[in-house]
Amino acid sequence: MKIMAIKQDLEDRRRGIERRLAAIESDLGTQLDADSDDRAIETENDEVLVGMERSGREELKAISSALDRIESGTYGRCVLCDAEIGEQRLEALPFTPYCVECARGAAQ
Repeated sequence: MKIMAIKQDLEDRRRGIERRLAAIESDLGTQLDADSDDRAIETENDEVLVGMERSGREELKAISSALDRIESGTYGRCVLCDAEIGEQRLEALPFTPYCVECARGAAQ
């Protein structure tokens, strides 16, 4: 497993998410239009942005945890059962803390 490449990818992802979150916060901070029709559309857009912000913050937490696991030498091991997380799974979800079996159990 190429830990340094994974670490760089995670750090790049973190920076990208932080930029998106800053843009979302900026958009959410703008004053709503005085026109009631426009304000209704802006309110709906704000609800979508809030959802995106929540999702981004959750991903940031997962990335930070993965970076912590890299530093501690436990990256690539399931946090629940300590089994090795498959390389294909880590390529698809480099910040996942779970092996496939534990992820299935957590989803139920």
